[in-house]
Amino acid sequence: MHPHPSLPGLASDDEVLDRIARRAAERFVGVFSGPTVRRHVRDAYRALAQTASITTHLPVVTERFATEQLTAVAQSRGLLPTPLPEVLFVCDHNAGRSQMAAALFRLRAGEGANVRSAGSAPAGEIDPVVLQAAEEVGADLGEDYPKPLTDAVVRAADVVVTMGCGDACPVYPGKRYLDWNVSDPLGRPLDEVRAIRNAIDTRVQRLAGELRAV
Repeated sequence: MHPHPSLPGLASDDEVLDRIARRAAERFVGVFSGPTVRRHVRDAYRALAQTASITTHLPVVTERFATEQLTAVAQSRGLLPTPLPEVLFVCDHNAGRSQMAAALFRLRAGEGANVRSAGSAPAGEIDPVVLQAAEEVGADLGEDYPKPLTDAVVRAADVVVTMGCGDACPVYPGKRYLDWNVSDPLGRPLDEVRAIRNAIDTRVQRLAGELRAV
């Protein structure tokens, strides 16, 4: 297949994105119109294509990211139920701290909450040393990928945890905001990344316990 001129960097064409949009529209029938779903799919692709380092995976992550964004929009508008607390972890690149925090939170909280992560300036891929350090304690990052921070995921969150992203995260009333002062693991040796992982894990376990007690 040949790249479509309006979608540079993707080894695909409009037909691939249309197939993604049709599948997504089936998931959100009665919630969003077909044109709305198609717009989110293309917006998701364009956002990811700006930083993706391996473009062969773009169709897969585009579908996942578009689905996540559509779900967040529907939740924030009350169009989908949110029976569990929604927790969002944000850092600069979504390639280290926020990814580790999200994976650790899934591990520690189990099915007690839903978790997302995002970056104010996402990188092309997750740091491999971060992947190794997370896997050592059973936190799975194998299918995760850096993704941009959007207004939709902030609006859908109940708890927003920021880690070094400054003022990039919008503030909305009715949400709990936490700022975790944790060092950036990117480019650090494994021993230092392990220490950062442990610092994040301590905070994650405290937050998971607080949410269970609510």
